[in-house]
Amino acid sequence: MTVNDPEHTTMKQENLEQLLRRSGNPVQMLRNSQIGAYVYPVVPYEFSNWRSEQVAWQKTAVLYDQSHHMAEITVKGPDALKMLSHLTINSFNGFVPNKAKQMVPCSHDGYVIGDGILFYLEHNELLFVGRAPTVNWIQFHAETGGYQVEAIRDDRSPSYPRGKPVFRRHYRFQIQGPNAMQVLTKLNGGPLPEIKFFNMGIIDINGRKVRCLRHGMAGEPGLEIWGPYAEYDEVRAAVVEAGRDFGLLEVGARAYSSNTLESGWIPSPLPAVYTGEKMRPYREWLPANGYEGTGSIGGSFVSQDIEDYYLTPYALGYGPFIKFDHDFIGAEALKRHASEPQRRKVTFAWNPADFIKIYASLLDPQGENYKYFDFPNCNYSSASYDRIMAGGRTVGFSMFGGYSYNERTVLSLGVVDPEVQIGDVVTLVWGEENGGTRKPTVEPHKQLEVRVRVAPAPYSKAAREGYHDGWRTRQT
Repeated sequence: MTVNDPEHTTMKQENLEQLLRRSGNPVQMLRNSQIGAYVYPVVPYEFSNWRSEQVAWQKTAVLYDQSHHMAEITVKGPDALKMLSHLTINSFNGFVPNKAKQMVPCSHDGYVIGDGILFYLEHNELLFVGRAPTVNWIQFHAETGGYQVEAIRDDRSPSYPRGKPVFRRHYRFQIQGPNAMQVLTKLNGGPLPEIKFFNMGIIDINGRKVRCLRHGMAGEPGLEIWGPYAEYDEVRAAVVEAGRDFGLLEVGARAYSSNTLESGWIPSPLPAVYTGEKMRPYREWLPANGYEGTGSIGGSFVSQDIEDYYLTPYALGYGPFIKFDHDFIGAEALKRHASEPQRRKVTFAWNPADFIKIYASLLDPQGENYKYFDFPNCNYSSASYDRIMAGGRTVGFSMFGGYSYNERTVLSLGVVDPEVQIGDVVTLVWGEENGGTRKPTVEPHKQLEVRVRVAPAPYSKAAREGYHDGWRTRQT
């Protein structure tokens, strides 16, 4: 059974496999997608201003409203744990109710499909929260894998509700920052229960027993809380009121995703589903109008082979998660990948003088026009792939970029070849070839070479030194 699932209906419709055959090259299809800008839905653009909201997650406390931009799927039944274990690189040893983990599923060829958080709620009941590619993969196996499970799906809120009411199964908030525990203690009416990292517990809010996860997104402490969507307004108001004395700010849609520039998580690699004979049944199940068929690729890296955009878990920093203590899809391929040189995740700090040329071009009617860079997030496609160059060759990708007011630096996250070292200065090619693709987010422009210094991921010192091993793992 599924709920809130407009992508899969009883009506006959074109599937992804048919779309790919009709379109020819999937790279060209995705690089010229007409989907438009990725929107963080429903949540106001800014509550105060994005600069102050960024500062608050490092200096005081913030409330992130995560209720709308992620999809979720609940899996219930006697085979729930068995099925989900088969779909991820992670070990399930010691995984019991009231624990959570970052789930990373791979294709049969060992390339990442997506990631997100898997909550073990109760015996035989688990909840995954994340982007659509992983939710789709889970639902496919629940429906076709012969498992004794029930899947209940709730898609992200619409990007453009057009005045219509929006409903979710759950509200989801995160309270984080140096003062987060003081806010939560006030909310709870007394000392908080001792909850270990990535474990769940219960706190009291307005007399309601609210489930929470010990979590953090920019190296600062905090809890993620959730409950029935009908209680959204009540709980949000209680958090805002409790945070008044501790400098808590609500974070708007504009600033929200920029926290990952400091925390080091690459949120949207291209899902590795477009090739491979073993993946064909999945492509025949996926609708042509879903995320995989309508998403976009942007940036200066261009290859006619879609597999050149795929990434292994090792490249994205998930190597420590891989455990061959269970049978999972992609295991044999990952054993082969493990013996190969691996790209690794890093942060790129952009040269200020080179970056200023981008904005200077806006003020020079006679000069070159460079691709617009929006603040605090510059991503203009579902999956970004800008070339990183050294010695005249491509040595990596820049994949998620923007500006950190905390660091006073333009930053982007990406991957580099093994020989590239922390501290090296390499070249990022900003903008697309031949004046830009046909994506509606792309205006006519010329490419610009920008010097970038290779830095650790996470970039934020607090995140580098404060993260638990295995969570958005420190890269060395």
